[in-house]
Amino acid sequence: SWCQLPLLAFGLCDNNTGGAHQVMERLQEQEQQLRTSSLPAIPNPFPELCSPASSPVLSPGSLPPGEPSSGKYVSKIPETMGHKGNTGGVAPLYVGMYWIQNVFFLIIVKIFSEDGMGKVVEIPANMTARDLCQLLVYKSHCVDDNSWALVEHHPLLGLERCLEDHELVVQVQASMNSDGRFLFRKNYAKYEFFRNPLTFFPEHMVAWCQETNHAILPSQLLQEPRHLQLLADLEDSNIFTVITGKKQHGAPTDYGFCIKPNKSRGDMKELRMLCAEDEQSRSCWMTAFRIFKYGIVLYQNYKIPQQRKTLLSHFSAPVRSVSENSLVAMDFSGRIGRVIDNPVEAQSAAMEEGHAWRKRTQRMNILGSHSPLHHSSLSSVIHIAQLWFHGRITREESHRIVHQQGQVDGLFLLRVSQSNPKAFVLTLCHHQKIKHFQILPCEEDGQGFFSLDDGATKFTDLIQLVEFYQLNRGVLPCKLKHPCTVVAL
Repeated sequence: SWCQLPLLAFGLCDNNTGGAHQVMERLQEQEQQLRTSSLPAIPNPFPELCSPASSPVLSPGSLPPGEPSSGKYVSKIPETMGHKGNTGGVAPLYVGMYWIQNVFFLIIVKIFSEDGMGKVVEIPANMTARDLCQLLVYKSHCVDDNSWALVEHHPLLGLERCLEDHELVVQVQASMNSDGRFLFRKNYAKYEFFRNPLTFFPEHMVAWCQETNHAILPSQLLQEPRHLQLLADLEDSNIFTVITGKKQHGAPTDYGFCIKPNKSRGDMKELRMLCAEDEQSRSCWMTAFRIFKYGIVLYQNYKIPQQRKTLLSHFSAPVRSVSENSLVAMDFSGRIGRVIDNPVEAQSAAMEEGHAWRKRTQRMNILGSHSPLHHSSLSSVIHIAQLWFHGRITREESHRIVHQQGQVDGLFLLRVSQSNPKAFVLTLCHHQKIKHFQILPCEEDGQGFFSLDDGATKFTDLIQLVEFYQLNRGVLPCKLKHPCTVVAL
């Protein structure tokens, strides 16, 4: 059964009994026993350092005990082995043990991209979702803008969620069903609520809490508090987006989400299905559940990339040389050159030079220059390699991509128009609503252009059009900020 949630109003309580810590300690003990019992017998290069002293083979029982919390082998050096600080032949033995441990704890994980292609990677057991995303960004030669995410996807259940940056990938994989998989994609909305909180928590949904000095009365939660029931324990569950709500689960709206226990193995009865009236309400609820579950850890995840950027800013910032600082604008239109002292005149001269260069380039292409492509053919294919261009996809497919990558203001993509093969369509997200703008070809003085405002503003190619609207809103509701990117692994 579905529970429809029109507004956000719930109380928070702390019921942490410490059971999770006991479970973790038990798992670590079992892991340590499995670690020592699964090690094969290998030749011992230092038999005099082990017990018995004459043992030529290093057996699992002769390994020093490890600390479950640190995951590294720790052993005390006998006092009979020389003076303080002298390790002698001990260091190679411990290095060998550490090497053996790392080899046996590499985990194989398969990651899928949006096109369905998979890539197998080997990761250590303590690798987080953020670290794996950084690894995939490096291997795929992507731009690292801290918006990549690892998605837990369950196609049979119609559920998916974005992993938090601090989550261990191996632990998440161990709790997944056989049909579950990891997806590597953009998610611009992962920390958007820290940048624009009013978008996720609108005033009409939180104003009543502020009026009561942050105190929620029982009467405001429910008319009869005895009917309150425990919905789920978020410590052992995660929040998922329902991507096939109406079709698969019979949801009353398209804005469904659910609470799925980690121990659930695909049983629909264990899912707690919820739905909201619109996308903003669903985002509000899911964000509130994330904050309730992880608390300050989410804000720390959000600040880590910014702190790294601050530390590297003075290393990556370009340093201007003395010759660059001494550059001045010059005018060579007369018999002799002169320095342009007026900054307004200098900027105007630079713009005129840019327009003159573009006209010369166009004229050379028309007359047949060294360019391998004619200008008209070049402008029709130059955008194909751009990340924001998605080719011949349907309107519904463009909606799906924008939904998956966050639905933040300025999220956009370009595609070929279905109604006019010579035209293109700009798909833009604004206020969590998706809008489409047709880009039509036009001609002036025998030269082809593109325009989305009926010829008022013309561009020679789509790259120039996108760059213009990234700087100027024009007729659009907002500037183009975040390109929808699909990367093949």
